[in-house]
Amino acid sequence: MRIGMPLNYSGGFKETVDELATYEKAGLDIVYVAEAYSFDAVSQMGFIAARTERLEVASGILQIYTRTPTLTAMTAAGLDFVSNGRFTLGIGASGPQVIEGFHGVPYNAPLGRTRELVDICRQVWRRERVQHEGKNYQIPLPEGQGTGLGKPLKLINHPVRPNIPIMIAAIGPKNVAMVAEIGDAWEPIFYVPEKAGEVWGESLAAGKAKRNPELGELDVVGQAPLAIGDDVDALVDSMRPMLALYIGGMGAKGKNFYNDLACRYGYEAEAAEIQDLYLAGKKDEAAAKVPDDLVAKSTLIGSEGHVRERLAAFKESGVTTMNVTPLAGSFEERTTLIEKIRKIADEI
Repeated sequence: MRIGMPLNYSGGFKETVDELATYEKAGLDIVYVAEAYSFDAVSQMGFIAARTERLEVASGILQIYTRTPTLTAMTAAGLDFVSNGRFTLGIGASGPQVIEGFHGVPYNAPLGRTRELVDICRQVWRRERVQHEGKNYQIPLPEGQGTGLGKPLKLINHPVRPNIPIMIAAIGPKNVAMVAEIGDAWEPIFYVPEKAGEVWGESLAAGKAKRNPELGELDVVGQAPLAIGDDVDALVDSMRPMLALYIGGMGAKGKNFYNDLACRYGYEAEAAEIQDLYLAGKKDEAAAKVPDDLVAKSTLIGSEGHVRERLAAFKESGVTTMNVTPLAGSFEERTTLIEKIRKIADEI
């Protein structure tokens, strides 16, 4: 099992990057850089690549709407080049509030666009003359559009790898089936190992039945906050506001994918109440309604024995990369947490 860590996109970036070389030595395998509606992730990943030697670097995630598929492929090839083959292209559809509200681009056909983007990226990396006639993208532009001067081109440079790994963030049934079919890695959110098979098992099986064997096994990227000790139980409750934000506030009623996931986990009544409270501005009350079971089972917080049991549950459910957020106040404490989770992962 690989150990990964997400970088906070709301501040402290340079300070964290200064620490990455030590985390790398402590056993960290991969770092994920988010984008959301903050600074772009690409410039930050290039900075990380220059400051590390072994650590893999992944976008976690680039949304699919505002870069053309070809530019996404070029960007990934460039990051793979400057990192000497250490880059993973993490992509996802994001949601209409960000895509339409911040970027001013229509949020439509997320599955179709993702599938076409993946196909175009792989053409670019194989240095084929890019030609694509899809519902969402046509390359070159067809006759009657543009100047008519477009012609199929191939990437000038030779990529470090013709098969840069593609990680796709997905939680809906159709999205997950698509990822299992065409992706190298799958990143769900609020992953509860005991419920994963019930919620996603059918979709994963359907996608894997169509999967090209050349892609190899699907890397499943679980996520969890991490704290190890006999006095850290209070940190479990500190996760409630974040869960309430996603379940209650990340989308309008009827268009909140995270609320839908909570319902599929079996928390229909709680999800509805959290959303009503959150949208009414009662954020603390919404956080208090987050189910205890969801908080406890989607985190790695507790004694070393408890964390060992939880990590084993993640692994048993199919997780192959554990993306952890160390909950610690100092660089030394975070390093110790990475060393401990690395050791536990090697032992289970």
